[in-house]
Parts: sequence; C-alpha cells; structure tokens
Amino acid sequence: MEPAPAAPETASPPNILCRDCGTLAHLTDQAEPAPGACGRCGSARVVAHPELASLAIAHVDCDAFYASVEKRDHPDLMEEPLIVGGSQRGVVLTACYIARRYGVRSAMPMARALQLCPGAAVIKPDMEKYRRESRRIRDLMEALSPRVESVSIDEAYLDLSEPTHHEGGNTEPPARSLARLALQVEKRVGVTISIGLAPNKMLAKIASDFGKPRGFYVIGESDKLALLAPMKVSALPGIGPVMTRKLEEMGYPTIAALRAAKLDELTHRFGRWGRSLLARAHGEDARRVGFGRGRNVSVGAERTFAKDLARLEDITAVVEQISQRVAERLVRSDLAATSLTLKLRRHDRYTTTHACRLYDPTQRAETILAAVMPVLRLKLDGTRYRLVGVTAHDLVPGQQADPPDLFDWS
Repeated sequence: MEPAPAAPETASPPNILCRDCGTLAHLTDQAEPAPGACGRCGSARVVAHPELASLAIAHVDCDAFYASVEKRDHPDLMEEPLIVGGSQRGVVLTACYIARRYGVRSAMPMARALQLCPGAAVIKPDMEKYRRESRRIRDLMEALSPRVESVSIDEAYLDLSEPTHHEGGNTEPPARSLARLALQVEKRVGVTISIGLAPNKMLAKIASDFGKPRGFYVIGESDKLALLAPMKVSALPGIGPVMTRKLEEMGYPTIAALRAAKLDELTHRFGRWGRSLLARAHGEDARRVGFGRGRNVSVGAERTFAKDLARLEDITAVVEQISQRVAERLVRSDLAATSLTLKLRRHDRYTTTHACRLYDPTQRAETILAAVMPVLRLKLDGTRYRLVGVTAHDLVPGQQADPPDLFDWS
C-alpha cells in the first residue's frame, strides 16, 4: 500500500471530515476534539484539508477487488494470504494485501508468487461474479451522481460538482457523499474502497493510491505543487517504465524537475505529448469525467472457424486478425479500450470468457493481441475450438489512448 505523504502546510485552517459519522466542519468548530479525532463521535478516521468542502472530482478504487470479493465469500481466509489466479503455469490476477507483504504482485507468474508466499491460498477467478459485484458498486455511485466514468471493473471517476440531494431534500458536500459511499459499499457489497478527492482526474487518481486500503486522501489547488514536487515522474498516471527512463536520461527524475523543463524541448522529443507532460507536472488535467454507460458499452469481433482448430499458431493467426478489426472499430468510434475479454467456444459448444489485463487505454491492434495472448497460450492444451472472439470494454475517449510509454521512443 502507498503511505500517505504529509500534506504541505497551508495558510487556511482545514475543514475536517469524519469518515464514520459524516461530520464536516471547520476545525475551529469542533468542541475540543482530541488530536486527529472527530469532535462528535471520537473516531480517528478523519480527513482534514482547507478545500475539503469544495472539491468535487473523485477517483474510487476498490481495494484488491477480486481478492476482497473472495475473502468476503470465504471468511476463513480473511486473515490469510490469498492469490486470485490460474494454475502453477498461470499468472497472478490480484493478491490480497497480506500476500503483497511477501512481494506478490499482479501479472507475476504463479510459480514465482508461490515461491515468495508458499502458504497462500489460491482461488481461480470468477469474472462473472466480479462483474456482478462491480455493477452493484456502480449503482451506488450513480445514486450520488450521473457523472460516473468507469475505467475498469474496479475503479471509476465521479464528478460531484452538481449538488447531491440527501434525506429531506437537503444537499450535502461531495466529501460527505463519498464518505457515505465508502460505508455503503462496505456494508452492502462487503468490500472496501479507497477514494481520492481533487480538482481534476489526474490528481484524484494520484490521491486514491495513498493510504490504501480504505484510504481517503485529498489534493487541492493550494497544495498540489508542493505535494507533487518530490515525487518521481513515474507517479504521474500514464508514465510507465519506458517513459520514466527517457525522462530520467533527460535529467528529469522528479516531477519538480520535469516542471522546470522547457516546452520546446519536450515537444521536440515527444511531439504533442510534450505539452501534456508539462501540464501534468503542474498538476493540470483538462479532461472531463465522462458519464453514463452510453451507446458504446463494448466493441468486439469474433470468428467461427470452418473447421475446429487446436494449434496455437492457427488460432493466433485468427486472433491477430480479430485484434486488428477491434482496433479499427475503436479508431472509427474515437474510443479506447481499458479492458478486454477473450471468448473461446470449444468443439462441443462449451463457451468460456477470460478477462485480459490492459495497463493503459488502447486503440492499437498489437497491444490488444499482446494482452490476450498469455490467456490464449494457457487455454490451448490440445482442445479443439470452433470460435474465438475479442471484446473491448470500459471504453474511454480516444484521446486517452496509448500514452507514450507504449511506444519505443528513440
């Protein structure tokens, strides 16, 4: 889990929110509160920030979602390390926080994960169950605001700038609505969420990584520059290992260093992404939260074979063509995929679907193919198949597709 950094001091006294009783008040309004505690109920789960009552953009991230759902359904494993994934030859889909203490991480080969944590329980993923629970959480979010943008099965952005009406027709500030949402998800769904609250999507995403699980962190306009400054450039969403290495080689290892870069140098090296990099370093993000499920819930393609196929090379050739077709449809629709599903139908018409991980939104056929191939290799064991398909889900605007780290910048 990511420890929460100490918030930079600001001139204005903070507002304070109790995440358990919902009290939101100016710090000086509290009746002699204990340090770091709610003056009304005494809970230590408080959040303090000068802009707490006015910020409205949130990122909600479920904590180790698949593992949390399985622990809910297997209470005997609550205090045990748990890995959700395939067989010994498979990979880790997710690991609970106990298993993560041993170094287990998503996408790690299962054999390596069990070397690190030999006592871990392993449960095969049940994607239909996870999608069902994800819909329940989304329903709770949409009760707060119609502006909910799903990024993946276990995370979403919310825009709470429109007043949220509560009991008796009263309105409540976004921070209080989010605290209530977290408690509702825990009570009704049985899993926990972490929340980042900020002026824009990028900062909200960064904030939600702090203090997990059950985190609630706030970044405001008043403290964003000081808070971002010492962080590594890799902390900015969309900047992965390749881009991090390039920026470090240019002399920009931290966000503060990147902020001092000249726009001409960045645009010469990275094209249109240079301007975006500089804006991110200043904590700026003009993207709006998309809302509603919309017409384009998914984009997909599939192929029924003239005769059943079993060999990896034969089916791979078809999947490559399907990936190209899905990519073309995404480009035409100006959309990008943030998650994928591989569909396989055996010769006896038994059909299975498998989630495939994407690290960034994409419109690229080669990225789609690379994401589905690990699952395809695991499933092709000599069984004959009559149909294969690939579907892109959780679609976002095309402008978010394929950040520069997905390219080999030279």
